Amino acid sequence: MRIYIHTDLEGISGIDSMEMIEPGHPRRREANEYLMLDVNAAVAGAFEGGATHVTVLDKHTGGGNFIVELLDRRADNDVTERKKWSGKMDPSYAGTFFIGAHAMAGTQNGFLDHMKMDGWYNFWLNGRRIGELGMWAIVAGNFGIPMLMVSGDEAACVEARQFFSPVETATVKRGVGRNRAELVPLEEARARIRDAARRAISLVGKARPLIPSKPMEIRLELDRCDYCDRLADKPGNERLGARVIRRVTSDPLDIFP
Repeated sequence: MRIYIHTDLEGISGIDSMEMIEPGHPRRREANEYLMLDVNAAVAGAFEGGATHVTVLDKHTGGGNFIVELLDRRADNDVTERKKWSGKMDPSYAGTFFIGAHAMAGTQNGFLDHMKMDGWYNFWLNGRRIGELGMWAIVAGNFGIPMLMVSGDEAACVEARQFFSPVETATVKRGVGRNRAELVPLEEARARIRDAARRAISLVGKARPLIPSKPMEIRLELDRCDYCDRLADKPGNERLGARVIRRVTSDPLDIFP
């Protein structure tokens, strides 16, 4: 049984300020170490639950966050397709986890809530507003792969349960406003991740992939007009207003305007 783990940094245990994840900050190495410990907890839980293979993908700002020597040696580190959000995912995987998730932009008390790219704010797919959790689930759904487990701050885990059922979640902190968080003690947080990952394997065959009806209508609202300017001429995009782009596609890997 093969499991594919997607990772981000904002929802990792032990990270309680925006400054910790900024490049060059004195605590950035510490943040990356916390990332590895959360990933390893998920890998361990997956194997305990019955997984036979686990692939992990470093996807915060496109990669470069893993401290490879700290990664569980049983894990397959996906470095083959850095430019593709889906990495080397294929239909052989039975499920996916999202480790280190954050809530979509505009979520009250969502720690470091935002959307995929600078300047993005609201993203609707077929009329439903979604964030990075939903986006990843749609990409995985293209390969018939369901979301089984999510770890992150409290708001991200609430969002996961609103989108996916059944799904296992592991809350590792609670946002206080946007830029600060109250942390679950580190050992407890990683125990939660490990336990949720182990339980998630039992959802294989019960959870269903997120497969939207097609063609899919994408609407993206950006923060500023100049961000919209950059996307307006991209093939397939239609500008609906000063800050809104529309895109229609039947390809789940082509949902990003």
